Amino acid sequence: MMLVATAFLVWGLGWVLNIWLARFGGRWVSLVSALVFGVTLLLVWELVVRGLGVSAVILPPPSAIAVRLADPAAQAILWGDFVQTFVKGALSGYVLGCGAGFLVAIATDRSPFLQAGLLPVGNFVAALPIIGMAPILVMWFGFDWESKAAIVVVMVFFPMLVNTVQGLTEASSMQRDLMRTYAASYWQTLLKLRLPAAAPFIFNGLKIATTLALIGAIVAEFFGSPTKGMGFRISTEVGRLSLDMVWAVIAVAALSGSAFYGGIALLEKATTFWHPSQRER
Repeated sequence: MMLVATAFLVWGLGWVLNIWLARFGGRWVSLVSALVFGVTLLLVWELVVRGLGVSAVILPPPSAIAVRLADPAAQAILWGDFVQTFVKGALSGYVLGCGAGFLVAIATDRSPFLQAGLLPVGNFVAALPIIGMAPILVMWFGFDWESKAAIVVVMVFFPMLVNTVQGLTEASSMQRDLMRTYAASYWQTLLKLRLPAAAPFIFNGLKIATTLALIGAIVAEFFGSPTKGMGFRISTEVGRLSLDMVWAVIAVAALSGSAFYGGIALLEKATTFWHPSQRER
């Protein structure tokens, strides 16, 4: 029980340290606080699991997961799974789905018929559970990465569509009237006024789609996959009771998903630095 008591002490120290850091301002404080919380959580996890003698089949300690991640053989397997799931399935589906959503949003903006008919359908499709669509799309497109990309396209298309359509309405009537006084065409108004005004909404859709893309690709692999992929590895290693490998896959998925989201957020900051939403940060 000494390790469990130490875990409570570590948690208290981390709590106090974060309270102390909260007194300071600046972006670095948020980064350091997040790092302190993460390290504290891992230490508590390690101490509690070892102190209570929890079986590695139920919950392995972080040290065992780190050893698995450091194993060259496991690294080769995880790299192959990463390429299959993230690069081929999630990223290709993300590009196709978000690109299609953006283009259809432009068409919807010009068509009252699409506004009245497509957006309600989008809300309906967005509410469909992935476990209901995945088996159908796997049967249509096969067991390789193409079916995973198709599922990702379906998942990210409508969030991107809805956010872009909403963003295109952000330009005020006074701003549109000003463009008309300049004799600007529809496309000139779209490129020089409405798309810049919609940029925060477009990037919001892109950021939402980053998490949906990876989740969709991983879950889809549970319904059929070649002998590689994050979802395939999780289901296989669970059957072998190799939970340290399962958590290693989860760690890779979490890191890659966070990096993907962070990359889009940095792109948003670099692209929309002029927008009030960015200047206030």
